[in-house]
Amino acid sequence: MQDNEKERSLVNVESKLNADGFTADFRVTDGKLYPLSDDNKARGYMPEEVTIVDFYRFEGESNPDDMSILYAIETTDGVKGTIATAFGTYGDTSVDEFLKTVEDLGKNLDKHHK
Repeated sequence: MQDNEKERSLVNVESKLNADGFTADFRVTDGKLYPLSDDNKARGYMPEEVTIVDFYRFEGESNPDDMSILYAIETTDGVKGTIATAFGTYGDTSVDEFLKTVEDLGKNLDKHHK
C-alpha cells in the first residue's frame, strides 16, 4: 500500500484500508484496545489478541515535526480496523505503550490482505 507520495495522504490510505475491510476505529484505554463503535466488546482486547497487519508513517508538508502513524490492526476474533497517533514526542503514550507490547509479539507484515 505504500505507493508513491501522492497517494500517501492519511485520507487516501485510510480509504484504501476501509476498502480492504479495515473499517473499525480503535482506541486504547487502561491498557486494552477497544473498537469505538462496538458495545459488544466491552472487555477490550489484550495485546496478545491483536496483530499489527501494517503501518504507515506520514510527515507534514511544511513541518517535519508534524508526523503521525496509522496502524492497520486485526483482532483474534476478526475485527479489522485502524488506530492513528502522533509519531514521536507528541504521540499518545497509552497507544504507544500498547502497540509496543503488540509489536514485541510480532507483526503480520506479509500483507496477505492486499
